[in-house]
Amino acid sequence: MLIHRESAWRCCPGQNRAMGFQCLRGAWAVALVLAMAGMCLPRTQAQAETPEEKGLRIASEASARNEGFGDFSAELTMVLRDRHGRESVRQMRFKVLEVLTDGDKSLFVFDQPRDVQGTALLTHAHINTQDDQWLYLPALKRVKRISAAKRSGSFMGSEFSYEDMSPPEVEEYTYKYLRDEPCGELTCTVTEQVPLDEKSGYSRKVVWQDAGELRTWKMELYDRKGSHLKTLTLTNYRQYLDQYWRAEEQTMVNHLTGASTVLHWTDFQFRTNLDDSEFTQTALRRVR
Repeated sequence: MLIHRESAWRCCPGQNRAMGFQCLRGAWAVALVLAMAGMCLPRTQAQAETPEEKGLRIASEASARNEGFGDFSAELTMVLRDRHGRESVRQMRFKVLEVLTDGDKSLFVFDQPRDVQGTALLTHAHINTQDDQWLYLPALKRVKRISAAKRSGSFMGSEFSYEDMSPPEVEEYTYKYLRDEPCGELTCTVTEQVPLDEKSGYSRKVVWQDAGELRTWKMELYDRKGSHLKTLTLTNYRQYLDQYWRAEEQTMVNHLTGASTVLHWTDFQFRTNLDDSEFTQTALRRVR
């Protein structure tokens, strides 16, 4: 390990070179100890956090901040718009149960319009294996499993895929920090996420999160060919239980078709003692 003589002299302010020899010897020894401890001298490139390490750290911290909510439910309105601006509206309910030893369990239930009433999507997210998803179709009175190959398909005609409706887990991606940049009145950290699942509908995601609260404000999604397929924006965040941030509006725009889907979230309720029995295939058939 090399320590520059001038660096040692700078540790002896006020000493000239003739009078400061003893100070120099002492400072050189101190500098050597500090350098070996990685404290005083600038970090070398080998010691610096890599973009991949920083990206993973940001994702892990964002996930950790959202832990401990237990369960929550919400009401939502889904607005589908085609490229000509024509709209159709659906009313839904949503609930999620936190699973500390694995991925979370979630359930979407359609209430309106009548032709989709009772349709429900159940998801069991997993950390180290592919998520499980089942769709209940009341007209057929049967539960249909969503295969891994079909998870990139449209969720009930919307611009959200079945994959988009699954709670994300940190272990499902590799990460890379790209840059910091302004996003509105905030400063956002931009990271790249690459799915580990070879059957994912996306080759990568680029995510904008504000540096303070690590809330996601925008996400660009790229298809398996690397083309920019969709963009998700999130707005109107509110905080619950003095910790958990939830966006009241999510907009997914499909750049290939010009269509979009907006989710308006309302009536968030946390820690309502949801039971694991509500998130089973059997329970899907009893959804009302």
